[in-house]
Amino acid sequence: MFHLIWYLLIGLIAGVIAKAIMHVHLTMLWTTIVGIIGGAVMHMFVRPRNARFHPAGLIFSTLGAIVILYVCQKLNIRFPRM
Repeated sequence: MFHLIWYLLIGLIAGVIAKAIMHVHLTMLWTTIVGIIGGAVMHMFVRPRNARFHPAGLIFSTLGAIVILYVCQKLNIRFPRM
């Protein structure tokens, strides 16, 4: 249960940082989703050495979210507005 809350919190923080860097206007829901997906994408490429702790979870989640937002901008993909 704590892991789900942790993923949501880190996803939200990473999404906020990424959308501030990329100058994108997203709702809170899409900000969290982009942060979580960014963390999952980066987790596929950079495995943690210890199974319980990933030292750069927030940094890699932010980098993954920036990459996702950059690709969406280049492919002209728009997020739905609520």
